[in-house]
Amino acid sequence: MPLCRCSSNNPLWMMVIFGGIAAASLSGTNHGELSGEPEGATTSATDAETNDPAFVLGYALPRIDGEPQDLHEYKGQVVLIVNVASKCGLTPQYEALEKLYRQHRDEGFVILGFPANDFGKQEPGSNAEILEFCTSRFDVSFPMFEKISVVGKTAHPLYQRLRELEIEEIGGKPGQLGGDPGWNFTKFLVDRSGRVDSRYSPRVTPDDERLTDRIAELLDTEG
Repeated sequence: MPLCRCSSNNPLWMMVIFGGIAAASLSGTNHGELSGEPEGATTSATDAETNDPAFVLGYALPRIDGEPQDLHEYKGQVVLIVNVASKCGLTPQYEALEKLYRQHRDEGFVILGFPANDFGKQEPGSNAEILEFCTSRFDVSFPMFEKISVVGKTAHPLYQRLRELEIEEIGGKPGQLGGDPGWNFTKFLVDRSGRVDSRYSPRVTPDDERLTDRIAELLDTEG
């Protein structure tokens, strides 16, 4: 004999129904908002890290092939964050970026590419088209991520945090501090602890000694 009948007059059945509704409501709660974490934040970063304005590896984003990636997994490496585009006059920097990555990846160096269509609409393609372009044209093997916005109100939380840093842009306008990237291929260098070390303007190429020398210095340090 069943424990209860599916009747609207059965109190036990009503408790099951409302209990399920309550559970469903809780499961749909945005726990990031409740915990005070920014949109896109991961749970693998410590409270001390997420509360550090210069720490930028506390986010999870999809790779360009759709696979999830926790940026915190890159802690312990020297990281170069670059917003990229396929139809920009600076797009050939892909070649030098890949060369730089292959030169130092075994030492604990990684480049993270973030396609963005914010500047001159120079990244109009789909993620699949972007991946095909950068791999077939420049043989890119460093991690690439799904297209995001890097400026203004629609900027991904990662780039919202980056723009709030009062750090002088090397190769940019004298004394320029913080703010949105000025164009495609703006570069942020992150030390092994996950904190932003320096910022480089789009015109600072990946083989510029101002960037490569600093990468070498950071690779010589412990995380």
